[in-house]
Amino acid sequence: QVQLVESGGGSVQAGGSLRLSCAASTNTFSVYSVGWFRQAPGKEREFVAGIRRSGGNASYLDSVEGRFGIVRDDAESIVYLLMNRLEPSDSAIYYCAAALVPAISSNELRTARDYNYWGQGTQVTVDS
Repeated sequence: QVQLVESGGGSVQAGGSLRLSCAASTNTFSVYSVGWFRQAPGKEREFVAGIRRSGGNASYLDSVEGRFGIVRDDAESIVYLLMNRLEPSDSAIYYCAAALVPAISSNELRTARDYNYWGQGTQVTVDS
């Protein structure tokens, strides 16, 4: 069982930046692909960014491409979501998730049901 703990959420003005952290309770974090998802009130959970197991590439939701970055530090068992030029539409609860899939496809990386473990979420609010 892997526990994931998100932190770094908060309130920020439009155009600002936040860095979310996802800390894992395992020292074998490098074998997991990690995704960030978000859910706004009244909306379905959506994929934001994902990064494959150690050395793998990253994928992004089109609307955050170029503004957000996902970075992993396997030595510390942490994955970061760097969010820049935030917009009010980015407001949501952000969740990190880990998937133990040996060769995760692009579609699986973007699909919530393919993840094994989830954090409790952290709130991001962007004021206009």
